[in-house]
Amino acid sequence: MRDKSMSVFDQNEEIVANLLCNIGLKRNMAKALVYLANVEESVSRSIELGAGLRQPEVSIAMRELRGRGWIDEWEQKKEGKGRPLKCYRLSVPLCDIIDTLEKSKKLEVQRDEESIAMLRTLSSSVGSKNPSTQ
Repeated sequence: MRDKSMSVFDQNEEIVANLLCNIGLKRNMAKALVYLANVEESVSRSIELGAGLRQPEVSIAMRELRGRGWIDEWEQKKEGKGRPLKCYRLSVPLCDIIDTLEKSKKLEVQRDEESIAMLRTLSSSVGSKNPSTQ
């Protein structure tokens, strides 16, 4: 029998996944991303078990991560019959992904601040026409 070890989430990895969720990533994407950051490459089933996700959640998360260009995906033929296994690995280091998320959040905050400043300017002219203030 072959000895196969599998990475599973520990407390620190749960914290990292939660922090990624706090800054806007979907939970399943965050968990899959953290799992892949700790292994060289993985098949879907290992991600399910290691990250505590269901098969459809892994598929959706992988599709979204691939769409962002953060993972590589390829198929590996199984021994014997059956469908090939989907294999995944990060194509971008986790620290670069965090940098991308940071830039996105900073841009979002900047847009919100500009909108608030504009609202303040426009509301002062609108408020002066309100009959209840006269």
